[in-house]
Amino acid sequence: MPRQTKPLTALEVKRITQRGLYAAGEVPGLYLQVAKGGTRSWVLRYATGETRVAASGKPFKVRRDMGLGSYPGVTLAQAREKARAVREKLDAGIDPVTERRASDQTRRAAELARITFADAAAAVIKIKQAESRNQKHGKQWQATLYTYAFPTLGKMAVSDIELVHIKQVLQPIWETKTETATRVRQRIEAVLSWSTVNGHRNGDNPARWKGNLDTILPAPSKVAKVEHHRAMPIDSMPTFWQSLEKRTGDAAKCLAFTILTGCRSGEARGARWDEIDLANATWAIPASRMKAGKEHRVPLSAPALALLKAQPQSREHVFLSPQGKLLSDAAMTALLRRMKEDLRATVHGFRSTFRDWMAERTGTPHEVAEAALAHSIRNGTEAAYRRSDLYAKRARVMDQWATFVTTPAPAGAGNVASIRGEVTGL
Repeated sequence: MPRQTKPLTALEVKRITQRGLYAAGEVPGLYLQVAKGGTRSWVLRYATGETRVAASGKPFKVRRDMGLGSYPGVTLAQAREKARAVREKLDAGIDPVTERRASDQTRRAAELARITFADAAAAVIKIKQAESRNQKHGKQWQATLYTYAFPTLGKMAVSDIELVHIKQVLQPIWETKTETATRVRQRIEAVLSWSTVNGHRNGDNPARWKGNLDTILPAPSKVAKVEHHRAMPIDSMPTFWQSLEKRTGDAAKCLAFTILTGCRSGEARGARWDEIDLANATWAIPASRMKAGKEHRVPLSAPALALLKAQPQSREHVFLSPQGKLLSDAAMTALLRRMKEDLRATVHGFRSTFRDWMAERTGTPHEVAEAALAHSIRNGTEAAYRRSDLYAKRARVMDQWATFVTTPAPAGAGNVASIRGEVTGL
């Protein structure tokens, strides 16, 4: 059918089935488009105002085809009405396609911004789990946020969260559970920072402490009750050791090893035979298992070596549960409970006892004591110049600590004899 030179009628539109482009008339650029297969739709063709250069070098105006809907869903009359509305916008200098795209982008941006705090927290927790050396850290994140933040913030869009909402979360627990509240604040701040970077919110972070929450909440150090790990008294260590030696099982052996090496319980529970050099009396804990993320060499005293040599070396890990799995963090705590020592000591507290012993009963220099406990050097300048891990000096301290712990106290003496003279030269 030839292209129409006069306006199409509704009946003519109904009869057109041959593939092609047919001018509808009455509105410039309005066409009925018939595709292969007979599908029909309305198209408005117009010049965009953009000029391009053809391969021949001749400039030309860029045309755009804007769809107005399919026929017969959109009738001829409706197509003309739509086309006139578009023409009015074009006459006003507004390109409707560009306008539509901008509107879509605005809508998508708005939808992106509506992500909930719970969804954002899930994304951050996933990142933290990937970064962490163990799953426990990620679970702690999830537990604290779920317990304290989600009831108020969970279903809120991150873009809507303001200072008043942060206060609702923190104020009820700030003075009663200060340490927990501090971690909750830090984790909320991290979630909102992630949300800002990813385009889900704008503006300041309402969970920020400095120059923000510090003006309305008391400093944690002013309200927190410091709760230290219960530590075995120094003079009770030899007697406790005698009781511990009578215990069988890997939980008891692991606790003994933890005490002799001054390490953290997680480091001892995860000890592997490929980390231990019995010939050179050294235990090299890889950076991946250290709190500071740095390899730590532990000098092994004679009692520590004897303990290790009594353990089966055919397995991957030094200490295992009766089920053949890694010892849980509760295994040694349960042991202390069975020994009825849990009210005056914790597993981590033995590190405090070791530190107190070095300070009160020896002349161990501060830097040697801190290195023995694998504490990070907080002073940046000192850390930059500290090249040695003070291994030889630490070895002497570990030997003397083992001697102190494993030597029964003379009756009535309390085993308080100072060995300061023995280690003054460290």
